[in-house]
Amino acid sequence: MAGQQQAQAEQAQAKQLVFNRWDTAGIKVTDLGLARYINLDSRIVPHTYGRNTRGRFEKGKANIIERLVNKVMRSGQGKRKLSGKYVRGRGSCGKKLQALEITEIAFEKIERQTKENPIQILVRAIENSAPREDVTRIKRGGISYAQAVDIAPLKRVDESLKNLALAGFGNSFNNPKTAADALADELIAASKNDAKSLAIKRRDEVERIAKSSR
Repeated sequence: MAGQQQAQAEQAQAKQLVFNRWDTAGIKVTDLGLARYINLDSRIVPHTYGRNTRGRFEKGKANIIERLVNKVMRSGQGKRKLSGKYVRGRGSCGKKLQALEITEIAFEKIERQTKENPIQILVRAIENSAPREDVTRIKRGGISYAQAVDIAPLKRVDESLKNLALAGFGNSFNNPKTAADALADELIAASKNDAKSLAIKRRDEVERIAKSSR
């Protein structure tokens, strides 16, 4: 039995399975605009100490699971409202090990519920919740007005990950549901393009405002 476990561990080490469980080899990215910025390089522990993010646009080279973990570490939305309410963090700002544990437990729940690779669920959730249009403020002659603009692919991925992570905060705040359970439920809902998903609501809200500013 011990020999079999050692063989499985060596096989996982050779394949570099994420969290020593999930393979990224068969993951498909259907949104071609985002494919370049969803890095699926497999690592057992998705933690690179920011080595790939010190130059311009280089955060797109970071593993997509590590980018999600980094968003889970944030302290919340701050002074801005998200879908009409303030979203606060769960005290995990800067605590990478805690964020990794939350993400791993969420992936386990996703696998139990969907019988699919949780990394594929994550990729599908990112594709569905990434907004395509936003507004920017333009000032001419002392008059400022909103103008709809297309969102760059790297920014689309970043916004999607932010909203997915913030949904884990919002749905578990003052609630017996844990952050891992809330994150798992959000990823599953977003992967199905469910209107109950906070990230999907945020995408629709941003695109609706942009449409009115064309």
